[in-house]
Amino acid sequence: MKLIRINHHCYYFQGAVNIGYVCDGEVGILIDAGLDQGAMRKVLNQLDQERLPLTHLLITHAHADHYGGAAYLQNKRNIYTMAPVLEEAILRNPVLEPIYLFQGNWPTLDMRNKFLEGEAIRIDEVVSEGVWDIQGIQINSIALPGHSYYQLGYQIHDVLYAGDAFFGRETLQKHKIPYLVDADQTLQTLKCLLEWPVKRAVPGHGAYEEDAEELIRQNIAWHQRVLESMEDVIKNAPDGLSHEQLVREMCTRWEIETSRLSSWVLYRTAITGYLLKLVKDEKAVLSIQRHALWIAPYEKRTA
Repeated sequence: MKLIRINHHCYYFQGAVNIGYVCDGEVGILIDAGLDQGAMRKVLNQLDQERLPLTHLLITHAHADHYGGAAYLQNKRNIYTMAPVLEEAILRNPVLEPIYLFQGNWPTLDMRNKFLEGEAIRIDEVVSEGVWDIQGIQINSIALPGHSYYQLGYQIHDVLYAGDAFFGRETLQKHKIPYLVDADQTLQTLKCLLEWPVKRAVPGHGAYEEDAEELIRQNIAWHQRVLESMEDVIKNAPDGLSHEQLVREMCTRWEIETSRLSSWVLYRTAITGYLLKLVKDEKAVLSIQRHALWIAPYEKRTA
């Protein structure tokens, strides 16, 4: 984890998962906590070396790679922890993430790993979209749903810590079908960010952007490509296909490896998130046929 300074008050720890940091006087704020205690230990060591304060933790959303180091942090420091509404329920009960990924069933042991389930943490304050302050530091929080249910971005001192509202180019290329729970909300969030007055942004994965507009547009284009690819799969199955077949066809088209259950459920969730937008846009229709969730082109819908 490398500590990079953006301006007089704003920094971020650059890594596979970025961690934001803001300091002003005696107040020091972390934005997210990384995957595990190893990442957090490196953060604490660097803050101590630089004699920088640490008083607060803000969580953007309840995915384990963004809060996995928080339990270690809470054990080591007197830290005031804040998290978005709804997301905080998962942070206090992390098994909820593998449960919802497994469609409500109790998850198998191989799904209960640090990538899907962090350690439970204490939440001192639940926050939502709006303007508030931490001991004189103004926080402008913006709802960024789509990747997660109620993800928040935090604008502090003219830098937006954006969580996973958008991804760096290498991350898009690596994962191919980006994780999300709702593609329509994701695209609405990205369009909202294009209108957001602050362009300097730190994504959860990828380098800090002095002007994030072009990267946001690239994310929009990427999501549109996935949607077009899925629409083509559905059109090429005029009699329809099952949900499981759609997952297989999309992973095959995008050359995605899903040999592990924990990986497969993430892609299944993402693919379903894109499918929901096609249904909303009247490009696909859902029904139950042959004891399966069935997907067909919209023009083939039954009366």
